[in-house]
Amino acid sequence: MSEKKGIAILGATGSIGKKALEIIAAYPSYFDLQVITANKNADLLIQLALLHKPNTVVIVDENQYKKVSEALWNEDIHVYAGKDALCQVVESGEIHTVLTAIVGFSGLEPTIAAIRAKKQIALANKESLVAAGELVTRLAKENGVNIYPVASEHSAIFQCLVGETYNPIEKIYLTIAGGPFRGFSGPQLKNVTRQAALASSKSVLDPKLAIDSATFMNKGFEAIEAKWLFNLKPKQIEVVVHQQSIVHGIVQFEDGSMKAQMGLSDMRLPIQFSLTYPDRFQTDFPRFNFMDHPEFSFEKADLEVFKNLNLAFSVIEKGGTAACVLNAANDVFVHAFLNEKISFVDIAHFNEAVVNAHSVILKPGYEDYVNTDLWARDYASNLIQ
Repeated sequence: MSEKKGIAILGATGSIGKKALEIIAAYPSYFDLQVITANKNADLLIQLALLHKPNTVVIVDENQYKKVSEALWNEDIHVYAGKDALCQVVESGEIHTVLTAIVGFSGLEPTIAAIRAKKQIALANKESLVAAGELVTRLAKENGVNIYPVASEHSAIFQCLVGETYNPIEKIYLTIAGGPFRGFSGPQLKNVTRQAALASSKSVLDPKLAIDSATFMNKGFEAIEAKWLFNLKPKQIEVVVHQQSIVHGIVQFEDGSMKAQMGLSDMRLPIQFSLTYPDRFQTDFPRFNFMDHPEFSFEKADLEVFKNLNLAFSVIEKGGTAACVLNAANDVFVHAFLNEKISFVDIAHFNEAVVNAHSVILKPGYEDYVNTDLWARDYASNLIQ
């Protein structure tokens, strides 16, 4: 293996993947880019491959293999296609860390493949832990693999825990800016339109994320992830509204002392730390100035109004395949809302109906998660009809 740290980026054409490539390019003496992959965006994959010169690229859509292969024919780059290739390339002995930045449930299988290949994981695919956290964390432990969180809130908690290995956590606080409908009552939420939900969000380029943020489902998923990342019980996780988005996470220890990780919102920071841990590399990123942010505020998240958040805590309690069902159902219902087939409040209402209809499988294996995901999507689709 090279003395440099070999990196594979699964999902290189997404926002996380592109930022990771910028970081890797900034430290050429430290990183060795081995693999980049894309699902369907062949044009951008080709562009990134020509710019960053990885050893291998994978285009999951096999119909686009010829296009990618011909474009990179004169380059010293191996080109593969298909889902199987996505899982196989992470086995390379030149790879040290795999950044899993694939969006959706489809990111679970390659994440598991990387863990079985005993690669360190920089995790940006939330579904791996939301849907199958029990399996993923068990396999990581069995294979001696560390999972370094990329999401800013989980990275914040992780950074607070550095040096605290033997000090038990009493509680963690995950912060949320509050979304466009912070302070709304239940009746007010009934009138929320697709246009209002998207127009008020900073994430309009990703409509699914915009709606998940507005319903607090995204923060609910983060609570589920935190349970598995930090081995916590639901009562040890609290969500607080922090409009300024400067404090990204807080850990309270059993002596009552607290650590907070703070800074300007910049996804490059947690991505870089997940790839360089335990080292911190010098950057030219913008610095925080207290005088620009003289006041911080915190308030309780309303679990009664934003029912998805409460539902997330309930599936943590249920365990097994319950969270897998919630993840799949929410995909279906957010899509339905974006297509104006159901109302904003129906998302949480229908999510709860699917979760309640499911017979939880305890101690599930990989196939149990796959079958549960398919069942939940089918059941949810039938509810809409």
